[in-house]
Amino acid sequence: MDLDETLHELCRAAVPAFADTAFVHLYAPLPVGDERTTAPDVLRLHAARDAAATDVGRPAEVVRPSPGGPLAGLMRDGRPVFGNSPGTAAAVAELLGTASARRAVPPGRRLIIAPLHGRSHVMGSVVLVRRPGRPAFTGDDLLVASQLATHTALGIDKAVLYAREASFADALQRTMLPPSLPEPPGIRLASRYLPSSRTAQVGGDWYDAIPLPGNRVALVIGDVMGHSMTSAAIMGQLRTIVQTLAGLDLPPDEVLHHLDEQAERLGSEHTATCLYAMYDPVLHRLLLSNAGHPPPVLLHPDGTGEVLRVPPGAPIGVGGGGFESTELHAPAGATLLLYTDGLVESRDSDVLTGVERLRTRLHTAAAPGSPPPPLEELCDDALGVLGEGERDDDIALLAARFEGILPETVAYWYLAPHPRTAGQARRLTRRTLRLWDLDSLVESTELLVSEVVANAVRFASRPITLRLLRTDVLRCEVGDDSPVVPRMRHARLSDEGGRGLFLVDQLARRWGATRVSTGKVVWFEQPLPGAEDPG
Repeated sequence: MDLDETLHELCRAAVPAFADTAFVHLYAPLPVGDERTTAPDVLRLHAARDAAATDVGRPAEVVRPSPGGPLAGLMRDGRPVFGNSPGTAAAVAELLGTASARRAVPPGRRLIIAPLHGRSHVMGSVVLVRRPGRPAFTGDDLLVASQLATHTALGIDKAVLYAREASFADALQRTMLPPSLPEPPGIRLASRYLPSSRTAQVGGDWYDAIPLPGNRVALVIGDVMGHSMTSAAIMGQLRTIVQTLAGLDLPPDEVLHHLDEQAERLGSEHTATCLYAMYDPVLHRLLLSNAGHPPPVLLHPDGTGEVLRVPPGAPIGVGGGGFESTELHAPAGATLLLYTDGLVESRDSDVLTGVERLRTRLHTAAAPGSPPPPLEELCDDALGVLGEGERDDDIALLAARFEGILPETVAYWYLAPHPRTAGQARRLTRRTLRLWDLDSLVESTELLVSEVVANAVRFASRPITLRLLRTDVLRCEVGDDSPVVPRMRHARLSDEGGRGLFLVDQLARRWGATRVSTGKVVWFEQPLPGAEDPG
């Protein structure tokens, strides 16, 4: 189902067994399937093969047949003809790009021109020539040329249709992947996706990076079994479910547990593997849970590679649960690599061998004593384990470089929920911002903190949390144990309250509220002095 291979096979079958020279011109662009399009007016040379010298010159690279000319008429007719047939010499002269029709065609029956007719369209033409010292073509040879042309045209038709479907399948797969990766503080991300080279059907590989409250990030990699539109549809549903579960701030094992429950509702015939990791840049902590997925590889700051032994649960959709969360230290400068089995498994290598080969390659790429390699280069190095040749499966790859957030840029307090808490929060905020040399933000941040904390005090039954983080922005987070998420409303002139979130919306660059497993978190951000505000 490859166009160039189809044309190569035609020339190899025809030369030298049937003819001494063969060349093929195809319309550009080639018509596809049953589409009704205007006939293309350009023929381009796609293949040529010579076994011996003939009387025919070199074919033209580009041919523009006259709409009412002999070549266009011969192509429409669809039947192969000898070179000495009436009108054929002028058609061959167009293909050769020569003005002399008499010099274009050798004497006698030494040339055959055969149009290539697909299922619904004319695809092009093939010209077959014999040298002077060889017997001329016969009527039976005309039938052979007709069969060659028919089979070739059907092969071209199929190759063009396959190429279009492969292009659509790849585009569909990519639209289901993140259009871009987030850029949260404390972590850098890079990714790759490579479709299978052996099938035009979409695969079920996916990856995701999901920002969580508290500057944490969820890193997800998954693979739905099979290659079909159904697999792609299931993949899209599972990815959406994971994003929803991540927004609830559940630990990784619970995310996979609920994902497994939802997958069973989609149908027991569809299974998937998935690995869910949660990175906290403040605590330099990594939580992972695995549902039958290949183990991740951690590249330590000193360049050593380690295959993380995360207990593998059953694949998603099998049922039974049994997922476990594993907690690991995530030092600044370390790199986590998540991937699907297409990277490490092939017909010539099992998964364990492929994983070890990947670990070794990453270790080699990171020279000891040198800074860690850039993430994009590391992704390219990881893909280098594939070697040459076709891929049996699609590949998803997600790389995360842990940078962390310095402890001196974070301030954290527990505050009892009582009427004086807002004033206490203002004093703590003022003191911290002056310590960070952010005096110009004190007034506005105090006001914003006071409003958000006062709102939390109204609903909280347990101590609330206040956290300030200085990264590329100043971020404030207030958490409480109530699941009631505040909504902004416009207060009437007679109302004494109800303007707090309106002020937050007006003064903060961004703000939001997120439900978490322990209640909710309300946050806002302000640009640092001198930093450009993207609006």
